[in-house]
Amino acid sequence: MATESNGFSISSLVLGIVSIFASFTFFVPVVGLVLGIMALKREPASRTMAIWGIVLNGVMLAGTVLVTLGTLAFGLVMLPFAFI
Repeated sequence: MATESNGFSISSLVLGIVSIFASFTFFVPVVGLVLGIMALKREPASRTMAIWGIVLNGVMLAGTVLVTLGTLAFGLVMLPFAFI
């Protein structure tokens, strides 16, 4: 009898919670998102944790991308005023 592991889904959920505080690294949400997707395919018993990990990591990754793009756009708009 093989025991079922739920390491991917737990890791994805933990990284989703950690990404709330460390999403600016861009690395933490990406790894958590990948682990959550892998957990959905490999660990059907822990589907809820995997889905929560995917949601948390996806939201934080999207937020990081939006903040980065907003910062770049603001910097480009303000660039002409840097030389005054």
